[in-house]
Amino acid sequence: MSAATRQLRKKVCLLGDMSVGKTSLVRRFVEGRFDDRYLSTLGVKVSRKVVDLHTDSGVVELSILLWDIAGGVDTVDIALRTSYLRGSSGAVLVCDLTRAETLRNLIQYAHQLRVVAPTAVLVLAANKADLEAEHQVTADDLAQVAGELGATSIITSAKTGAGVEDLFRVLGDAMVATTAER
Repeated sequence: MSAATRQLRKKVCLLGDMSVGKTSLVRRFVEGRFDDRYLSTLGVKVSRKVVDLHTDSGVVELSILLWDIAGGVDTVDIALRTSYLRGSSGAVLVCDLTRAETLRNLIQYAHQLRVVAPTAVLVLAANKADLEAEHQVTADDLAQVAGELGATSIITSAKTGAGVEDLFRVLGDAMVATTAER
């Protein structure tokens, strides 16, 4: 590690309804693979990945702790989810492009996060880009919700890997910039 390299560790939560692809996005980012089998996350699963980000002030070695939190606005205990969200520096709000209600529900997830982590950086992942013929969410819908939440939106496909690296790079850069401002 050179003198210009600094290390940071950040907690990032993945939030969204069941079956939107939160676990698949984490698996694609951390392990570089996709699995078609659906396994519902119970509670939370924590993964870690270290990435090097190049900034104006040098290289930042960012250790991202990814908290994959069980989905369901009404099915997961709010107090339990809130305890998982504490200490988050960022969040990936995941919707399924083939199910419009999953985009609308992200507003509730964002509000829950803001109660315990008001300065967390938000990035909206519009997942399942590979299922283009089935999309119910338009670019305008996405822009409206992202704007309302003050989030950047990125179209992703955990299956093909499209947009996944960009998603976490944008989030990482924003968290590093926020840290530098403090």
